[in-house]
Amino acid sequence: MIVRVLALAGGVSGAALLSQYPEFSQQYLQRLGGQIDALTVVVADFDASAAESGMTRAAALTELEGSEFLSARQADMARTFARHERLLADRAALEAAAPLQRLLLPHRLSDAETFQGTWADYEPAVPLTVPGAVSAGAGFLAGWAAIAALLALLRLPFRRRRPAPRIEPPVSGPPA
Repeated sequence: MIVRVLALAGGVSGAALLSQYPEFSQQYLQRLGGQIDALTVVVADFDASAAESGMTRAAALTELEGSEFLSARQADMARTFARHERLLADRAALEAAAPLQRLLLPHRLSDAETFQGTWADYEPAVPLTVPGAVSAGAGFLAGWAAIAALLALLRLPFRRRRPAPRIEPPVSGPPA
């Protein structure tokens, strides 16, 4: 009985936690758009400066060499360009996915700065959507299964082994 109650509690906890994913991913996507907008300004400014000097982005990056500061700036800009491209790809994948498909894309919520900012401002919401219900159901099943499996493993060393049933040969008596 206690195992069932604990498994049910695990299921309800999993449902409550996972049901928040659709709303969190939506808020992450909004914040991601802001990050992309800010990086786009930096990238466009660098590209414009390079074009004014008659260079491509790659050539302008190569020019940022010769001192410790310029090398550090070159590395900063290379990271900025790479992050900008990665965030654009993440946003495209998240926007192209239907809300239920986003459940399969948690790896697209991988930008640490955006994730931390979203988490800091996130307020749980009651999911009244199909993706919220599906998330809650999946969370319930995962939580219930995790607690049930853990409790089964914990009980394993304490199980008593039942003795094998003794089979006695049939008694044959005098013919009747």
